[in-house]
Amino acid sequence: MTDLTLTPNRLQGDVTVPPSKSLAHRAIICAALAEGTSTISNIQFSDDIKATIQGMRAMGAEINEQENALTIQGIGLQSASVVNDQSEGKKSDPVRTIDCNESGSTLRFLVPVATLFEGKTRFTGRGKLGQRPLTPYKDLFEKQGLDYDLQGTERLDLVIGGHLSPDTIEMRGDISSQFITGLLMTLPFLNGESRIHVTTPLESKGYIDLTLHVFDLFGLEINVEDEGQTFVIPGNQKMQAADYAVEGDFSQAAFFLTANHIGNDISLSGLDSQSLQGDKAILDILDNLSDETERVIDGSQFPDIIPTAALAAALSIGHTRFTNLERLKIKESDRLAATQKELEALGADIQVEGDSLVIQGVDQLKGGVTVWSHKDHRMAMMLGIASTRCEEPITIKDTECVAKSYPHFWEDFKLLGGQFK
Repeated sequence: MTDLTLTPNRLQGDVTVPPSKSLAHRAIICAALAEGTSTISNIQFSDDIKATIQGMRAMGAEINEQENALTIQGIGLQSASVVNDQSEGKKSDPVRTIDCNESGSTLRFLVPVATLFEGKTRFTGRGKLGQRPLTPYKDLFEKQGLDYDLQGTERLDLVIGGHLSPDTIEMRGDISSQFITGLLMTLPFLNGESRIHVTTPLESKGYIDLTLHVFDLFGLEINVEDEGQTFVIPGNQKMQAADYAVEGDFSQAAFFLTANHIGNDISLSGLDSQSLQGDKAILDILDNLSDETERVIDGSQFPDIIPTAALAAALSIGHTRFTNLERLKIKESDRLAATQKELEALGADIQVEGDSLVIQGVDQLKGGVTVWSHKDHRMAMMLGIASTRCEEPITIKDTECVAKSYPHFWEDFKLLGGQFK
């Protein structure tokens, strides 16, 4: 375990924003299922991305890693039931294994994708991944008679088998959009039309937009109806190889943009001003915090940036309420409780009320305490940025968790003038 003691210091300089993890996951999976050779460039080999690469290798894709790129010889999937003798391991192996590490995206994207192949697949993982909900898949698999065997909840161990059939699937909009993306990656390869109907307002819509954007590049057809609440998926499709450069990640940029909002001076490069990423909302949030003194901000569309947005609000004049944050409770940590606890420990005026965070801005954070990342990468990075506005040094426990999404965060932090030991 790595604990860091950070001395308050103003950050300044230039930083290249890491590539989008969300887009990289999607591009790797599509390239692996496509026919032909694809090159995915501007890749950062975070723990989550490594898990998805390993998963697609287990399904039969040939993936070669370069310094910051991947060359992927796709499986050329045209219909379900690809024979497993292409996959890693011996032909006699009864079960392929995919280690998701702590990546919810890898798990939720690849569970349905694995049903396109013969044989069974075991999904393993660590951390809190085994506690993150999979109910929509469990219900669908049971409805269609597929194997779904989940062993316990402390450490992920899930074995699935069988093939999905074309279907009309109903799904609530307040669950993770990763379930919808996973099904959208799978249903085009079935032998008939399928539909996904979202029965309540769709949250995290921006992530679905990213999925559809990547699908366009690889030639998949998905029709969207009912103002984005219904997806019609023609069957018997195939993907074509494509070359794709992953754009900068607004989820990671949010930390440095927030740093600027609270008094640092960082120039960011690598972002696309026309990006479809939902977490680009951080720009509007920071503008709101600068222009208004009473704000109510619905966080349902961008849960991943709430911890850093809460930090920005904690050091902004006035009163802020972030609402509809229920899904923060089932991230890598209970981010709702963790954000409140750790920012309050630093001296912020912040409370949890139901599924909301209520924040009254203060001039300065006090510091002088030990706080915990909760082994959550986004919490660790938020606390690192918070240290720049503390009066006294702080110690952050378990800082190595940033490897999940941004392995070089602390190196970049130091290059910008951050001081720690």
